[in-house]
Amino acid sequence: MRAVVWLVEGTWPACVDAVRVHAPHAREVVLLHVSGSEVPGVAHGAFAGLMGRGRAWEADPGDRLQALGDGSAAELLDAAAERLGRPCVREERSGRPEREVVAAAEGAGLLVLARDGDRSRLGPHSLGPAARFIVDHAPCPVLLVWPEQAPGLGTIPPPPHHR
Repeated sequence: MRAVVWLVEGTWPACVDAVRVHAPHAREVVLLHVSGSEVPGVAHGAFAGLMGRGRAWEADPGDRLQALGDGSAAELLDAAAERLGRPCVREERSGRPEREVVAAAEGAGLLVLARDGDRSRLGPHSLGPAARFIVDHAPCPVLLVWPEQAPGLGTIPPPPHHR
């Protein structure tokens, strides 16, 4: 079985721990990080718009943001691999995270990801738009983990009132 683990800043340790516990015999573990392309793209566009396209001698801040993001992703992948403590594949993708994660999960036996919404209470709002898309479209079984201890049952919203 191939297990794909989506790594996101702040929640990745719980995902790595979950694959160690729930898929200890996975043939292959893929540690996946997805960098969105929107921040460097906005910086490139702002620089071109504000400074003009003829000022190539000045440093484009989009290039610097891209380099910083790449370095951060490499550090996160290294830390996750160390925490996993076994051979693994490190994969870095760029694009819309939810779509890249679904694409990376093709052919996998398990996809592990953390809740990305309101984690203060149980319920549908504990999934943000990216996790909701992934859960709805994943081509394999999904293990959805709480990045910290799950809230108590008392946090479930009350049922709607019927008239």
